[in-house]
Amino acid sequence: MATDYDAPRKSDDDSESIEALKERVPDKMSGSVDVDDSDNPSGFELPGADLSDLELDVVVLPPQQDEFTCASCFLVKHRSQVDHEEAIGIICKECAA
Repeated sequence: MATDYDAPRKSDDDSESIEALKERVPDKMSGSVDVDDSDNPSGFELPGADLSDLELDVVVLPPQQDEFTCASCFLVKHRSQVDHEEAIGIICKECAA
């Protein structure tokens, strides 16, 4: 026996009146405001916001013995990324390509 999955289903829950449904839905025009911000507890920052009063604690390590600073892109990279050395300094494989 084939089942028609597109046919509308009928159940006892479908017989609820429109008035009962309206009572369960909050009135959007009422003066109450939902202040529960559980989805975003830290607030929402817009891009370009003024962060000048914010202090950041960052630990900066000097280049390690197995690292170098590329003279072209100025990124600290592992020694395995050395392509060649020029008069200006060591060049990484990405900048040499």
